[in-house]
Amino acid sequence: MPAILDISGLTKVFPARHGRAPVHALKHINLMLDEGDFIAVMGPSGCGKSTLLNIVAGFDRQDDGTCLVRDRPVSGPGPDRGMVFQEYALFPWMTVERNMIFAMRAAGKYNAEAPARIQATLERMGLWQFRQSYPKHLSGGMRQRLAIARILAIDSPMMLMDEPFGALDALTRAVLQANLVELWQETRKTVLFITHSVDEALFLAERVIVMTPRPGTIVLDRRIDLKRPRDVTTPEFNDLKREILTMISPSLHVPGLHADESVI
Repeated sequence: MPAILDISGLTKVFPARHGRAPVHALKHINLMLDEGDFIAVMGPSGCGKSTLLNIVAGFDRQDDGTCLVRDRPVSGPGPDRGMVFQEYALFPWMTVERNMIFAMRAAGKYNAEAPARIQATLERMGLWQFRQSYPKHLSGGMRQRLAIARILAIDSPMMLMDEPFGALDALTRAVLQANLVELWQETRKTVLFITHSVDEALFLAERVIVMTPRPGTIVLDRRIDLKRPRDVTTPEFNDLKREILTMISPSLHVPGLHADESVI
């Protein structure tokens, strides 16, 4: 079976504008994800993490190299790749239920079984009782649960997540991180997750990818073998954290680490 995602020699250059030089965002990215992988991508701001995700999602095109999903070149967005943004991307004029219906219709997945699937998915995400509510009446955490629910309802095999918990308070973020791990363990969907937080990457992912400053290249592809559920206070967790922090910023002095540290 081919890899679900196969990226080879991927390069992206944004053209010069308003007298500024071209921006070399990505250079020779090679990355492979097998079915069921959970990979977190990290790196300093501007290293091209979101650009990489947008190319996989089909929102942007590379200038060189290939991006294959199940051996087919990515030519645009598709229901096989569900996207969760930091800013929710919900339709504010639609209720929770109508947001779900729209997503399923857009993906060509709305059929006689759709209402039951929507109910089951919203119940799983703790949102069924809010099905007639509008996004403005939901908390930030509930909005992100709805964004994830849409992907589950259309059964996207790959979840692309661009700092989805970055705008949430620490407690809500921790709850949603735990919920996401549970969902991944249940569904074994392939997850490509962008984050600035080393703690978040190590808590969630099976592999952590570290990118260099622009032009972004991969300098570390580290398998995380910590036993689940993961404890951010253990020496093993913090040894890995020190390794990744040092890789992101070699000059960073990290004699003592704290559970809420992140790199921006």
